[in-house]
Amino acid sequence: MYCIFATITPKKEHFRDARAAILSILEPTRSETGCNQFDVHTDEEFSVLYLYEQWIDQAALKSHYEKGYTKRVFASYEHWLAKPVDIKSFTLLD
Repeated sequence: MYCIFATITPKKEHFRDARAAILSILEPTRSETGCNQFDVHTDEEFSVLYLYEQWIDQAALKSHYEKGYTKRVFASYEHWLAKPVDIKSFTLLD
């Protein structure tokens, strides 16, 4: 299992846009072959978004990054984020 934890920090004025963009790809992402989990969280101030993802392997995640809907979110984030997305990848130990 390959896991991702991403911290997404939008500019204050773009928080709602960033949240809507990531929420719009929940269902198609969860339907992808190789996706075991794709969840979005936020903090109490509604200023940061957190993604927790589980994929069967790195190839499945790479395939996700190549989807048109994923690319559109990344393109939007170029203008909406206060800083680059912080992505931590890790492997689940059984």
